Amino acid sequence: MAIRFPVEPRDIPPDKAARRLHLSLPEFEAARPRLERRGFPPPDPDTGMYDLKAIDAWMDKRNHLTAPREARDAQGLMRDRISRL
Repeated sequence: MAIRFPVEPRDIPPDKAARRLHLSLPEFEAARPRLERRGFPPPDPDTGMYDLKAIDAWMDKRNHLTAPREARDAQGLMRDRISRL
């Protein structure tokens, strides 16, 4: 029987999750605890597969997770500059 409709998998094995991050499987396994502490999605407990959409969503927001920015106090900045004059 021929395949009528191609199916793109959403769940992927660890080696493909590693490749998505441009890592080898050993590099991925070594980095995985640190990645998960930063919110990287864990594998499914039954299948061991990773949700590709969850990985992509994590990648989209990871810059906001790793480099939070604080607003600067413009009045304080100006007072400091004026005091140095």
